[in-house]
Amino acid sequence: MAKPPATAIRTLIYYLSEHPSIVEFRWSHAHSWGSTWSFLFTSIATYLTLSLFLHLSLSLLFPRRRHIPLGPIPAFHSLTMSLISATIFAGTLISAVSEIRDTRWFWQRSKTPFQWLLCFPLGTRPSGRVFFWSYVYYLSRFIHMLRTIITIIRRRKLSFYQLTNNSVSTLVSFLWLEFSQSFQVLAILFATLVYSLVYGYRFWTAIGLRSACFPFVLNCQIVLLGCNVACHVGVFLLHFFFLQGGCNGIGAWLFNSVLNTAVLLIFVHFYVRMYIVGNTTPRTKVVVQDHSMDSSSLIAGFELESLQ
Repeated sequence: MAKPPATAIRTLIYYLSEHPSIVEFRWSHAHSWGSTWSFLFTSIATYLTLSLFLHLSLSLLFPRRRHIPLGPIPAFHSLTMSLISATIFAGTLISAVSEIRDTRWFWQRSKTPFQWLLCFPLGTRPSGRVFFWSYVYYLSRFIHMLRTIITIIRRRKLSFYQLTNNSVSTLVSFLWLEFSQSFQVLAILFATLVYSLVYGYRFWTAIGLRSACFPFVLNCQIVLLGCNVACHVGVFLLHFFFLQGGCNGIGAWLFNSVLNTAVLLIFVHFYVRMYIVGNTTPRTKVVVQDHSMDSSSLIAGFELESLQ
């Protein structure tokens, strides 16, 4: 017999925010898999080495072959990433609401719930619901890296920017946990919402359905960048002007801000060159290239996964 809607919702909320494994989560080098600096740098080095090795090996073995068919693997990866991203988004959102409800007594005199999302109180430790989902998001970065391997095997162009960005984004998600960085809740919500849509769109086109009549991936990039910029401005104002004592993990936030600034400059350069000062011929080339890559990226390796 099917459960009533209210019971199903309560069950979903329990498994997304009230399960003991989530409530009692604590980021620990001794107990959390992948939580050490040595693991982080070893995994990133392995990712870079494997990507370069595969790219060079396939270039030597198949110098004239444009691509290697992988069947349903790319579509399966896109579907998996879309579902994982949607789950992280739902879990983070519900957990943030629960965390605000349970801890508001501690900080309600000094800030609003939205300010808490932007600026953790000083002394915040990486434990509890929202950090559990931050940890899941960090682990999902390694599944995300498989996109590069799939792209290389299919004989697509390997982008140095793509390798660098995936490595840095994994490092940043590690720093969020290591230093209990402020702003990470909103960053995860924005990123996973966009990832779930984009990877769902990639799955949609990979199984042969019609693509959008507008640049879907580009529009998602613009929305994600705009939200990130607005929130970074909010953290800056809260830390330096409006909140006494400032925000927790501000050093990691500054590093994240530098990264996002670099990504924003690259995006603006790309957008101005292609859509403002470019002529008709280059624009046509961009559209063709984007379609040939299953709508998964834009020219020059500027991919949506870079924007976090």
